[in-house]
Amino acid sequence: MKTVEEKVVILTGASSRIREAVAKELASNGAKVVLTARREGRLRNLKLALEKQGGTVEYKVTDVTSQDDMEELARFTIDTFGRIDVL
Repeated sequence: MKTVEEKVVILTGASSRIREAVAKELASNGAKVVLTARREGRLRNLKLALEKQGGTVEYKVTDVTSQDDMEELARFTIDTFGRIDVL
């Protein structure tokens, strides 16, 4: 999974256990990860856990069924990391 190193990855539904595992794998392999979901508490806790392990992580509460939220997520990611490589 070294091919994700330095890639900017938006991970939707990141508050689920399966996506949490994916986020850990991405961050541990050098990806810059933007976590998204509707539950802020879970996102915040995951961000802190991944940062303690050396990951580069941000989060944005997002409803993927909302076009406005998705546009805001894209702007947030580009403002934060300069680009989006994987959604």
